[in-house]
Amino acid sequence: MKVLLLSFYYQPDLSAGSFRTTALVNALLDTLPEDASVEVITTQPNRYNSFSLEAPLLEQHPRLTVRRIALSEHNSGMVDQSRAFFGYLKAVLKITRKQEYDVIYATSSRLMTASLGALVAKRTGSPLYLDIRDIFVDTIKDVLPAKVTWLLKPLFSMVERLTINAATRVNVVSAGFLPYFQSRYPRSQFVVFTNGIDEEFIETQPLEVKPSEEGELTVLYAGNMGEGQGLHTIIPQVSQRFKGRLKFRCIGDGGRRAQLQSAIESAACSNVEILPPVRRDALIAAYQEADVLFLHLNDYEAFRKVLPSKLFEYAALGKPIWAGVAGYSAEFIRLHVPNAAVFSPCDVEGAVTAFASLSMVTQPRHEFVERFARTKIMQALAQDIVLSAGGISK
Repeated sequence: MKVLLLSFYYQPDLSAGSFRTTALVNALLDTLPEDASVEVITTQPNRYNSFSLEAPLLEQHPRLTVRRIALSEHNSGMVDQSRAFFGYLKAVLKITRKQEYDVIYATSSRLMTASLGALVAKRTGSPLYLDIRDIFVDTIKDVLPAKVTWLLKPLFSMVERLTINAATRVNVVSAGFLPYFQSRYPRSQFVVFTNGIDEEFIETQPLEVKPSEEGELTVLYAGNMGEGQGLHTIIPQVSQRFKGRLKFRCIGDGGRRAQLQSAIESAACSNVEILPPVRRDALIAAYQEADVLFLHLNDYEAFRKVLPSKLFEYAALGKPIWAGVAGYSAEFIRLHVPNAAVFSPCDVEGAVTAFASLSMVTQPRHEFVERFARTKIMQALAQDIVLSAGGISK
């Protein structure tokens, strides 16, 4: 049995797609028979232009081949990201020409890798298993200008329809996506294998309750700084309200980093610092040094369906969580994550009120960690991929 995985991001890149695909590859190698093989076609690390990592273009192991495509540099803009993707697309089509696969798996947040998977599956006559991490068609109406959306949405709606209908099975990472997809594609098969907690975070979870020290507390945000997170709409205003009580540390990069920096400078925020992306070991150390972990999604209708992957590692570290989210994310946090305060996105007064409900302690969340361990979720996903292709696991 031969499995092809298409993922724009893969280790050692820094992104939710990279961490998810890497964990899935390990689960597949554990699930598949000894005579089966896995081929990954991905890119050279490129998630952030400000944080470069080296990885070999070709990586070969007894049952695993990883091919990385070198791309042009991009700065999170739509035009240069599109250019980078078409470089990936051309290379994938060349590599897969005249190849045979028992199943093709494609993971995608912006639809394009999923549609590429559909194209390769059609050319090779292979069953297609899609892993959808966002609803691109639903999101563009919120993050792009109306005149651009008017032009692009019908095109991407058609691409989405062709892509979903080409799949044997479709996984969505958030149960909040199901109403959207099931209403549009009632004949397709949908399952939910969500994001989860990687071993690095499970190994460093707290084992006992530890109160924060007296004095000024550190609030940490770590992750992408784009339009979807909307940090520029909330961090400057909230930090002003907590001068002398809280200092804010933001680690990451993205399309709205410069706007966030400008808003902080305009508001003369002396208690906010912005730092570049860091490796996971340094990130975990930053989590452990923080008193509160901050999460925020912009106030767009599409984001009411999502479940941020960042939430899982936040929760595993046992810190109080201060989250500006709505819809499914808010429901999930209230149901599964103790000592987390939820407020409406971009609502400064709501954020201030919510903060007062937090207990300033680091404490274990054993039940959450047990339920959402990435290894367990990826093992179940790997078995589902194999079964969907009619294959036999170990």
